[in-house]
Amino acid sequence: MKEKTDTSLATLLQNFFCQRLMLQRGASPQTIASYRDTFCLLFCYAKEIKKKEPASLVLSDINADFILEFLNYLEAKRENCQRTRNLRLAAIRSFMNYVSYLVPGSLSVISQVLAIPLKKFNRPSLEFLTRDEVEAIIETQNKLTFSAHRDFVMFMTMYNTGARVSEIISLKVSDINLEGKAYIVINGKGRKKRAVPLWNSTKHHLKNWLLQIKTYPDAPVFPSRCGKPLSRSGVEYRLGLAIKKASEKFPSLKKRKISPHTLRNQNLNKIQTFRQKARKVNTLSSRKVWILFIAGIISSSPRSLSMIHPGSSIS
Repeated sequence: MKEKTDTSLATLLQNFFCQRLMLQRGASPQTIASYRDTFCLLFCYAKEIKKKEPASLVLSDINADFILEFLNYLEAKRENCQRTRNLRLAAIRSFMNYVSYLVPGSLSVISQVLAIPLKKFNRPSLEFLTRDEVEAIIETQNKLTFSAHRDFVMFMTMYNTGARVSEIISLKVSDINLEGKAYIVINGKGRKKRAVPLWNSTKHHLKNWLLQIKTYPDAPVFPSRCGKPLSRSGVEYRLGLAIKKASEKFPSLKKRKISPHTLRNQNLNKIQTFRQKARKVNTLSSRKVWILFIAGIISSSPRSLSMIHPGSSIS
């Protein structure tokens, strides 16, 4: 008897999200949301092209030719970049790889989809800002309104810690320690946590800001007016307003593409410079010179404390 290959996608997708991603792999909410968005876009495209509702789609409908057309649609019609295109393809390939063990009769269709390669792309160079330009962007906020005060502290924290947008909007009150050596705990990519020291100025402004918001442990540090965490687009929008205002003092900012990641890049460039200097000093035989150099780095930028291995000690 011939094995049925036109398997409904409904059960397969439900098992993929509930069993594979949530229970077996323990995928993060961000990963699940990204995969969900991918299939929402895919089903909308299928309805437009194949005139089929999502519930009536079968596995054989999601063949390699259809997936390639969908990827081209993302780039041409939705104007997605190659990085986003690859992200959508990765979600589809993950699903197909899972299905290959459940529906071996559809391996011919699945293998063709899995053979679609990720598209190579040029990585654009990140903008570099001078210290004066960064300070101008941060200090455009007059701190007289709730949003302006929040943006001032948020941009300063991003510049101090080198946090990603996703990390800064998910920051909770319980992640902040302002006693003694002030630091914040950042939940980074890959569920990796890191403790990042704060400058005295950042500590001072964060302490004042926490007096203006709800401070229960799970409360967002940088909420919207509704008390909910800011979105990525919200941070980008607020940064755009700050850049527009700062461009009055630095007109060159108008023609440059500056994103929240630019603030992170400023911090990483500084730490990389410190690391390069540290390698040179490490070759010196004088232990005293090494200790004095490290002391100079720490005094100039508390953020560089994270360069020192947690298990190391200097006496």
